[in-house]
Amino acid sequence: MAGKLYMVPTPVGNLEDMTPRAVKVLNEVSLILAEDTRTSAVLMKHYGITTPMRSHHKFNEHETVKSIVEMLKAGETIALVTDAGTPGISDPGFMLARECRHEDIAVETLPGATAFVPALVNSGLPCERFTFEGFLPAKKGRATRLAELAQERRTMIFYESPMRLVKTLEQFVDTFGSDREASVCREISKLHDTTQNGTLQELVDHYKQETPRGEIVIIVAGKSSEPHVKNDKYAHFKNKYINNTCDENS
Repeated sequence: MAGKLYMVPTPVGNLEDMTPRAVKVLNEVSLILAEDTRTSAVLMKHYGITTPMRSHHKFNEHETVKSIVEMLKAGETIALVTDAGTPGISDPGFMLARECRHEDIAVETLPGATAFVPALVNSGLPCERFTFEGFLPAKKGRATRLAELAQERRTMIFYESPMRLVKTLEQFVDTFGSDREASVCREISKLHDTTQNGTLQELVDHYKQETPRGEIVIIVAGKSSEPHVKNDKYAHFKNKYINNTCDENS
Protein backbone atom coordinates (compact mmCIF):
# COMPACT_ATOMS: atom_id res chain seq x y z
CA MET A 1 0.00 0.00 0.00
CA ALA A 2 1.35 3.42 -0.99
CA GLY A 3 2.20 5.94 1.66
CA LYS A 4 1.25 9.61 1.72
CA LEU A 5 2.99 12.91 1.11
CA TYR A 6 2.11 15.73 3.49
CA MET A 7 2.68 19.34 2.44
CA VAL A 8 3.20 21.14 5.75
CA PRO A 9 3.15 24.96 5.95
CA THR A 10 5.62 26.56 8.34
CA PRO A 11 5.55 30.05 9.89
CA VAL A 12 6.57 32.97 7.68
CA GLY A 13 7.81 34.80 10.77
CA ASN A 14 6.44 34.18 14.24
CA LEU A 15 7.15 30.59 15.30
CA GLU A 16 3.89 30.51 17.25
CA ASP A 17 1.98 30.47 13.94
CA MET A 18 2.74 26.74 13.64
CA THR A 19 -0.49 24.71 14.00
CA PRO A 20 -0.81 21.82 16.48
CA ARG A 21 -1.76 19.54 13.59
CA ALA A 22 1.40 20.45 11.68
CA VAL A 23 3.51 19.58 14.72
CA LYS A 24 1.66 16.27 15.10
CA VAL A 25 2.21 15.32 11.44
CA LEU A 26 5.91 16.22 11.53
CA ASN A 27 6.33 14.04 14.61
CA GLU A 28 4.53 11.07 13.05
CA VAL A 29 6.00 10.89 9.52
CA SER A 30 9.06 8.78 8.82
CA LEU A 31 10.96 11.54 6.99
CA ILE A 32 10.87 15.33 6.62
CA LEU A 33 12.04 16.88 3.37
CA ALA A 34 13.33 20.39 4.05
CA GLU A 35 14.30 23.20 1.70
CA ASP A 36 17.16 24.07 4.06
CA THR A 37 17.74 21.62 6.90
CA ARG A 38 19.61 24.26 8.91
CA THR A 39 16.66 26.65 8.80
CA SER A 40 14.13 23.92 9.54
CA ALA A 41 16.26 22.62 12.42
CA VAL A 42 15.47 25.80 14.37
CA LEU A 43 11.73 25.16 14.03
CA MET A 44 12.05 21.45 14.83
CA LYS A 45 14.07 22.19 17.96
CA HIS A 46 11.51 24.77 19.08
CA TYR A 47 8.74 22.13 18.94
CA GLY A 48 10.81 19.14 20.02
CA ILE A 49 10.46 17.34 16.68
CA THR A 50 13.17 14.70 16.17
CA THR A 51 12.05 13.14 12.87
CA PRO A 52 14.97 12.65 10.43
CA MET A 53 15.34 15.35 7.77
CA ARG A 54 16.66 15.31 4.22
CA SER A 55 17.43 18.22 1.92
CA HIS A 56 14.97 18.86 -0.91
CA HIS A 57 15.25 22.17 -2.78
CA LYS A 58 15.04 23.66 -6.27
CA PHE A 59 18.64 22.75 -7.07
CA ASN A 60 18.30 19.02 -6.36
CA GLU A 61 14.59 18.21 -6.72
CA HIS A 62 15.00 16.91 -10.28
CA GLU A 63 17.40 14.27 -8.93
CA THR A 64 15.59 13.45 -5.68
CA VAL A 65 11.95 13.20 -6.81
CA LYS A 66 12.28 9.69 -8.23
CA SER A 67 13.75 8.19 -5.04
CA ILE A 68 11.17 9.96 -2.88
CA VAL A 69 8.32 8.61 -5.00
CA GLU A 70 9.76 5.09 -4.65
CA MET A 71 9.79 5.49 -0.87
CA LEU A 72 6.17 6.63 -0.92
CA LYS A 73 5.17 3.71 -3.15
CA ALA A 74 6.81 1.40 -0.60
CA GLY A 75 4.48 2.75 2.11
CA GLU A 76 6.53 5.50 3.75
CA THR A 77 4.85 8.68 5.01
CA ILE A 78 6.83 11.81 4.17
CA ALA A 79 6.35 15.52 4.93
CA LEU A 80 7.67 18.39 2.84
CA VAL A 81 8.44 21.76 4.45
CA THR A 82 10.05 24.87 3.05
CA ASP A 83 11.92 27.65 4.85
CA ALA A 84 8.66 29.55 5.37
CA GLY A 85 5.08 29.33 4.16
CA THR A 86 3.24 26.70 2.14
CA PRO A 87 5.25 24.36 -0.11
CA GLY A 88 4.60 24.97 -3.80
CA ILE A 89 3.86 28.69 -3.41
CA SER A 90 7.03 30.23 -4.91
CA ASP A 91 8.87 27.34 -3.23
CA PRO A 92 9.68 23.69 -4.05
CA GLY A 93 6.71 21.35 -3.96
CA PHE A 94 4.94 21.39 -7.31
CA MET A 95 7.24 18.86 -8.99
CA LEU A 96 6.91 16.31 -6.21
CA ALA A 97 3.13 16.77 -5.95
CA ARG A 98 2.82 16.31 -9.73
CA GLU A 99 4.81 13.05 -9.69
CA CYS A 100 2.71 11.76 -6.79
CA ARG A 101 -0.42 12.51 -8.79
CA HIS A 102 0.95 10.59 -11.78
CA GLU A 103 1.70 7.60 -9.52
CA ASP A 104 -1.67 7.75 -7.66
CA ILE A 105 0.06 8.57 -4.37
CA ALA A 106 -2.05 10.56 -1.92
CA VAL A 107 -0.99 14.15 -1.25
CA GLU A 108 -2.45 16.08 1.67
CA THR A 109 -1.72 19.78 2.15
CA LEU A 110 -2.33 21.14 5.62
CA PRO A 111 -3.85 24.63 5.96
CA GLY A 112 -1.39 27.14 7.31
CA ALA A 113 0.83 30.12 6.82
CA THR A 114 1.46 31.81 3.50
CA ALA A 115 2.68 35.39 3.12
CA PHE A 116 0.37 36.74 0.44
CA VAL A 117 -2.98 36.18 2.21
CA PRO A 118 -2.35 38.51 5.21
CA ALA A 119 -0.66 41.02 2.87
CA LEU A 120 -3.71 41.04 0.60
CA VAL A 121 -6.16 41.53 3.47
CA ASN A 122 -3.95 44.17 5.14
CA SER A 123 -3.79 46.20 1.92
CA GLY A 124 -7.45 47.20 2.03
CA LEU A 125 -7.65 46.56 -1.73
CA PRO A 126 -10.38 44.36 -3.25
CA CYS A 127 -9.69 40.71 -2.40
CA GLU A 128 -12.76 38.92 -3.75
CA ARG A 129 -10.85 38.39 -7.01
CA PHE A 130 -7.08 38.48 -7.35
CA THR A 131 -4.17 37.05 -9.31
CA PHE A 132 -1.04 35.73 -7.61
CA GLU A 133 2.02 36.50 -9.74
CA GLY A 134 4.75 35.59 -7.25
CA PHE A 135 8.22 36.67 -8.37
CA LEU A 136 8.36 38.32 -11.78
CA PRO A 137 11.08 37.08 -14.15
CA ALA A 138 14.34 38.75 -13.16
CA LYS A 139 15.31 39.70 -16.72
CA LYS A 140 14.09 37.73 -19.73
CA GLY A 141 10.33 37.89 -20.03
CA ARG A 142 9.84 40.56 -17.36
CA ALA A 143 8.74 43.33 -19.74
CA THR A 144 6.44 40.93 -21.59
CA ARG A 145 4.77 39.79 -18.37
CA LEU A 146 4.24 43.36 -17.19
CA ALA A 147 2.72 44.28 -20.56
CA GLU A 148 0.30 41.36 -20.21
CA LEU A 149 -0.75 42.63 -16.78
CA ALA A 150 -1.33 46.23 -17.91
CA GLN A 151 -5.04 45.51 -18.53
CA GLU A 152 -5.54 43.20 -15.53
CA ARG A 153 -8.63 44.22 -13.54
CA ARG A 154 -8.10 41.91 -10.59
CA THR A 155 -5.92 42.85 -7.62
CA MET A 156 -2.36 41.67 -8.30
CA ILE A 157 0.05 40.08 -5.82
CA PHE A 158 3.83 40.03 -6.25
CA TYR A 159 6.78 38.82 -4.20
CA GLU A 160 9.97 40.86 -4.34
CA SER A 161 13.34 41.16 -2.65
CA PRO A 162 14.15 44.37 -0.74
CA MET A 163 17.09 45.07 -3.08
CA ARG A 164 14.81 45.22 -6.13
CA LEU A 165 11.78 46.87 -4.52
CA VAL A 166 12.29 50.46 -5.71
CA LYS A 167 13.18 49.40 -9.25
CA THR A 168 10.13 47.15 -9.41
CA LEU A 169 7.83 49.90 -8.10
CA GLU A 170 9.24 52.26 -10.74
CA GLN A 171 8.48 49.66 -13.42
CA PHE A 172 4.96 49.38 -12.01
CA VAL A 173 4.57 53.17 -12.34
CA ASP A 174 5.55 52.90 -16.00
CA THR A 175 3.17 49.99 -16.57
CA PHE A 176 0.15 50.76 -14.39
CA GLY A 177 0.41 54.52 -13.88
CA SER A 178 1.70 56.64 -11.03
CA ASP A 179 -1.70 56.99 -9.33
CA ARG A 180 -2.53 53.25 -9.13
CA GLU A 181 -3.28 52.26 -5.53
CA ALA A 182 -0.88 49.74 -4.02
CA SER A 183 0.49 48.35 -0.76
CA VAL A 184 3.86 47.06 0.38
CA CYS A 185 3.91 44.55 3.25
CA ARG A 186 7.18 43.41 4.75
CA GLU A 187 8.31 41.11 7.55
CA ILE A 188 4.80 39.66 7.98
CA SER A 189 4.19 38.40 11.55
CA LYS A 190 7.73 39.36 12.59
CA LEU A 191 8.87 42.08 15.00
CA HIS A 192 9.07 44.78 12.31
CA ASP A 193 5.88 43.82 10.44
CA THR A 194 4.79 46.91 8.47
CA THR A 195 2.26 47.76 5.78
CA GLN A 196 2.76 50.89 3.67
CA ASN A 197 -0.23 51.99 1.57
CA GLY A 198 -0.41 54.64 -1.14
CA THR A 199 -0.18 55.21 -4.85
CA LEU A 200 2.68 53.58 -6.70
CA GLN A 201 4.46 56.92 -6.97
CA GLU A 202 4.04 57.59 -3.26
CA LEU A 203 5.53 54.17 -2.52
CA VAL A 204 8.48 54.86 -4.83
CA ASP A 205 9.13 58.15 -3.05
CA HIS A 206 8.80 56.52 0.37
CA TYR A 207 11.22 53.67 -0.27
CA LYS A 208 13.77 55.95 -1.89
CA GLN A 209 13.97 57.63 1.51
CA GLU A 210 13.60 54.52 3.68
CA THR A 211 15.72 51.48 2.83
CA PRO A 212 13.46 48.43 2.74
CA ARG A 213 14.45 45.26 4.56
CA GLY A 214 13.03 41.78 4.92
CA GLU A 215 10.61 39.72 2.84
CA ILE A 216 8.37 41.86 0.62
CA VAL A 217 4.83 41.38 -0.72
CA ILE A 218 3.48 44.01 -3.12
CA ILE A 219 -0.26 44.34 -3.69
CA VAL A 220 -1.40 46.40 -6.70
CA ALA A 221 -4.98 47.37 -7.49
CA GLY A 222 -6.36 46.14 -10.79
CA LYS A 223 -7.19 48.48 -13.63
CA SER A 224 -10.43 50.33 -12.98
CA SER A 225 -13.07 51.08 -15.56
CA GLU A 226 -13.76 54.35 -13.73
CA PRO A 227 -11.52 57.45 -13.72
CA HIS A 228 -9.25 57.48 -10.67
CA VAL A 229 -10.27 59.98 -8.00
CA LYS A 230 -8.11 60.03 -4.86
CA ASN A 231 -9.24 61.55 -1.57
CA ASP A 232 -12.00 63.65 -3.16
CA LYS A 233 -14.78 63.88 -0.59
CA TYR A 234 -17.00 65.72 -3.10
CA ALA A 235 -16.67 63.09 -5.85
CA HIS A 236 -20.10 61.58 -5.11
CA PHE A 237 -21.83 64.99 -5.35
CA LYS A 238 -19.93 65.90 -8.54
CA ASN A 239 -21.01 62.66 -10.20
CA LYS A 240 -24.60 63.17 -9.05
CA TYR A 241 -24.60 66.73 -10.44
CA ILE A 242 -23.20 65.59 -13.78
CA ASN A 243 -25.76 62.78 -14.05
CA ASN A 244 -28.65 65.13 -13.20
CA THR A 245 -27.48 67.69 -15.75
CA CYS A 246 -27.30 65.02 -18.44
CA ASP A 247 -30.83 63.88 -17.59
CA GLU A 248 -32.22 67.45 -17.84
CA ASN A 249 -30.58 68.04 -21.23
CA SER A 250 -31.68 64.74 -22.74
